[in-house]
Amino acid sequence: MPNNLDIIKSTYEGSSKENGNNYQAYLSEDAEWTEATGFPYAGTYIGYEEISNNVFARLDSEWEGYKAEVSDYYEDGDTIIAVGVYSGTYKQTGKYFQADFVHIWKLKNKEIVKFKQFVDSYLVWGAMSPE
Repeated sequence: MPNNLDIIKSTYEGSSKENGNNYQAYLSEDAEWTEATGFPYAGTYIGYEEISNNVFARLDSEWEGYKAEVSDYYEDGDTIIAVGVYSGTYKQTGKYFQADFVHIWKLKNKEIVKFKQFVDSYLVWGAMSPE
């Protein structure tokens, strides 16, 4: 059985499809997912369907090559912190961006129960701006 760090790594380090399948497999039924205030998809979403519809489906439909690359992981019991860089090209403007992020994951009994995002949203909005 994988440990907490292995679970979180499995949501970043494979293909998009593998990452999504792993994320869904380890997500608690009532998981709380918070996108940063100021981020285009800001809000707190509960459960797979809300998270998928309000975050992942939009990332997939609005961006080309959107990805999160982790440079460092930190582990403290049931808390995993991932530090890295988002990048991608916004389809409507053709603008590319890179922005640092920090993700804080909470797990309980090998299930993801909480996610919180911190990101430089200004850079993301810059890519989305038509000017």
